[in-house]
Amino acid sequence: MKNVGIVSQARMTSTRLPGKVLLPIAGKPMLHYHVQRLRASGLPLYVATTTNTTDDPLADFAAAYRLPCVRGAEDNVLSRYWQCAQAYDLDIIVRVTSDCPLIDGALIGRAVQMYVAAKDERLYLSNVLERTFPRGLDFEIFSRELLAEAAHLATLPPDLEHVTPYIHQNRSGTVRFRHTTRQPGRSSYRLTVDTAEDFALIKTLIEQHHADHLSADQLITLLDAHPELVALNAHIEQKKI
Repeated sequence: MKNVGIVSQARMTSTRLPGKVLLPIAGKPMLHYHVQRLRASGLPLYVATTTNTTDDPLADFAAAYRLPCVRGAEDNVLSRYWQCAQAYDLDIIVRVTSDCPLIDGALIGRAVQMYVAAKDERLYLSNVLERTFPRGLDFEIFSRELLAEAAHLATLPPDLEHVTPYIHQNRSGTVRFRHTTRQPGRSSYRLTVDTAEDFALIKTLIEQHHADHLSADQLITLLDAHPELVALNAHIEQKKI
């Protein structure tokens, strides 16, 4: 059986909304919802944060939630993922980011089953290259082999900060791709938290609509029915790689 792990990158010094992952929603830190929803995948979860003292609260959070935590360079997130894969002997890595409190663990679990069944070390499977899901439900799945190549060969700053460009841009020329999509697509919706407006939407969705108990499809149905909620952060532009 392959050793699969979800690795969530987290830090407190985000540029547009510092400390966002621990901001309170219904009396719990935002990261609580991220973790609880990922646990629905049935897969082990790891936190990858930095060695900065500003991220000590994240290490404390991980300890409180009994999550393994690796700490590494702030500007080389790729190295943190490789460090985690080595430390915990991961064969298949699922990359997620901690600013996605409504991520769908069950959706990820199904995608991992597809990945494992493919038995292909050169496969990269995600819902981000052919984007049909809202931002905030993002995941990428790749092998230890692909991660090792990136960790040893990638040198550009965006490669190091964003972990997977070396893989999904197929610099080796040997990566095979599979995409998780849904129709109708709702890629314009934002369920990620990068700004105060994003946080206001997530807070409203959880506190007033119990969104933390909804699947990806149910979340989309909820947003379809409430354009006034979608409008809260519709103007926010995603940061470019």
